[in-house]
Amino acid sequence: MPDAPHVSIVIPVYNEEGILRGSVLELEEKLRGFDWSYELLLCENGSRDRTVEIGREIEIEHPKVRMLSAGAPNYGLAMRMGILEARGTFVICDEIDLLDTEFYARAMALLERSDTDLVVGSKAMVGSNDQRPLFRRTATRVYNGMLRVVCHYPGTDTHGLKAFRREALLETARRCVLDRDVFASEFVIRAHREGKKVVEIPFAVREKRPPSINLLKRVPHVIKSVAKLAISVRRG
Repeated sequence: MPDAPHVSIVIPVYNEEGILRGSVLELEEKLRGFDWSYELLLCENGSRDRTVEIGREIEIEHPKVRMLSAGAPNYGLAMRMGILEARGTFVICDEIDLLDTEFYARAMALLERSDTDLVVGSKAMVGSNDQRPLFRRTATRVYNGMLRVVCHYPGTDTHGLKAFRREALLETARRCVLDRDVFASEFVIRAHREGKKVVEIPFAVREKRPPSINLLKRVPHVIKSVAKLAISVRRG
């Protein structure tokens, strides 16, 4: 097995046949500007199109790419799988429709030059630039408000991009019990409650395509999951 990379980049993918290959090529081109070694983990979850087939082709053609499959449409399960499979000293969790390497640079500077354990990219804090439709921006603020009330989380966002020290947060990921939409929130909130140094930084959201899952259809599940999350993190 080759030496472990400095950075693992984890990207959940679901029904992304239209942008997957082009996005990977775009990201690898951007990563040429960094002086660290990396691996790119594409974490497929229940796609019904050619995402898996295209991902396997990319994996063969590009040695730094690893294609994983959770087998079910479950974003949180895919992200957790990628984090647990990552081999890098640092892990960056990105989205296939964002690929914000400016966030990578700023987050890695914090992780490598300070005692920061986890960097969260916030879409809601001062200095951010959220270009999504008004309805989605409002939903983010409502969701984060719920987390502040029921989980006492002091931050402004839990679903933005993330970068962290793998050694510091690996067991935190293993302790998470929720998946789907809420895994990312549980991961960040648990890190905060465990005394990890969590830092938020603003970032720009410029999505390449509409979300793959209808937001309204997710609302009932998210409300139930937030209640479960409050119970889970209080139990430890």
